[in-house]
Amino acid sequence: MQNKKTHVIGVMSGTSLDGLDIAYVAFEEDYKKFEILKAETFSYTAQWKKLLKEAILQSKEKLKELDLEYGCYIGEKVKEFITNNKIEEIDLIASHGHTVFHQPEKGITLQIGDGQSIANVTNHKVICDFRTQDVELGGQGAPLVPIGDQLLFEEYNSCVNLGGFANISYQEKNKRIAFDICPVNIVLNNYTRKIGYDFDKNGEIARGGTLNAELLKALNSLSYYNSKPPKSLGLEWVTAEVFPLINDLETEIPTILRTFVKHSAFQIGRIIREKGPVLVTGGGVYNTFLMEEIEKEVGFNIVKESGELIEFKEALIFAFLGLLRDKDKINCLQSVTGAIKDHSSGKIYTSKK
Repeated sequence: MQNKKTHVIGVMSGTSLDGLDIAYVAFEEDYKKFEILKAETFSYTAQWKKLLKEAILQSKEKLKELDLEYGCYIGEKVKEFITNNKIEEIDLIASHGHTVFHQPEKGITLQIGDGQSIANVTNHKVICDFRTQDVELGGQGAPLVPIGDQLLFEEYNSCVNLGGFANISYQEKNKRIAFDICPVNIVLNNYTRKIGYDFDKNGEIARGGTLNAELLKALNSLSYYNSKPPKSLGLEWVTAEVFPLINDLETEIPTILRTFVKHSAFQIGRIIREKGPVLVTGGGVYNTFLMEEIEKEVGFNIVKESGELIEFKEALIFAFLGLLRDKDKINCLQSVTGAIKDHSSGKIYTSKK
């Protein structure tokens, strides 16, 4: 008799504003085996990029409106994805939403993308808002991916994602440890946009820049890097700590990019040097120059997955988190976030149409 499969759509929007990643995943009955059946990225329009980038500046009332509007947008894109790929079997949709605020030390985290709106538009069960409960339980509300790393990619000692931020998870003394290492694309893309590019293809602009040693030293001296996990980063920290530092010490964009790539590679390298074999995924894998610099730091070649897993690993894992929440199984680890206990996090919505 064939194992019954559970079919989940995972939806992820990252801080680098590349677009909305959607993955349709089939999980085997034991949940540890999976197959990404279909995956697609819906690039944001200039208007949506502006709305999401400036969301942090909005009033509480405007944020509520944007939450509902963005929920409807996610719902419409999921519907388009379902139609494009002629998908029929769907058990649930799991959406990360888009992070606007993340200040867990103040008990604050907000991911917009109203779950009820997504459920109403798609007419499917939706699970979202995975971070709030963890913050209420005294945790960082991040990172959330490590439970997926632990159960779905157990052949690797550690897993690194290179997105808006670089984050890592690894096994240590029967516990999963995870944290944000440093900013990556959230900074690099900010400066490439100033010269008319969404991103630095293959890191070629950075490769042509010169290294600003003073800026590099200042970046590597930021106090976050000396703090112990659990810890996580958000746009607020980058805006308050990183951008002013860069803008005070350098004006040439290629030099900024070259120096920040070196900074990211140094911070990532010092963490993963003794944690191989390591699986690296995320959009930063396509930055050839960044990957070369990381490999220089660690002194060995890094396992880089090809194809859909590079781009859609986070969407896959949020699908997995939604599945675990639906079965009331633990999807948030105390050892990772610092919460008072392991727990099953996420709010469940069904269509009210």
